[in-house]
This record gives sequence, structure tokens and C-alpha cells, in this order.
Amino acid sequence: MHISYKPLWHTLVERNMRKEDLRLAAGLTTNMIANMGKGKNISMETLVRICEALNCGILDVIELEQDDISADTAEC
Repeated sequence: MHISYKPLWHTLVERNMRKEDLRLAAGLTTNMIANMGKGKNISMETLVRICEALNCGILDVIELEQDDISADTAEC
């Protein structure tokens, strides 16, 4: 399983916000935004700052996605 930020991108669209707006509202760095865009993990502290800035819950920011099992078995 891995973390997906799809709910965050949908939340931003619903609120007519850009990633830059989020960055400024939550006090994030451009690297943090870039890492989320690449699907990399961020700290819980950063997740809390995003939730506070957007006044939303964690499920509005991240979700768990199942890894593709067929790709994993093909490598073995």
C-alpha cells in the first residue's frame, strides 16, 4: 500500500485553490509541494498543517491505495 494525495488535489479544485495558495496558507516549502506531486511521503506535522490551513480532515488530504500486485509478482 502507498499514500495518494488525490483527495488533496480534488479538495484544492473544489475550493478554487492552486498549489501555490496551499503552500502559502500552510507555510509549506516548494519542495514539500513537489514531493507530494511525486507521491512521496511527507511528515505528519506537514499533514496537520495542511488540514489546519484547509480546515478539513485527513481523508480530505490523503488516502491509502493498494499497490499493483501483478507488477510486484512480475518482478520476482
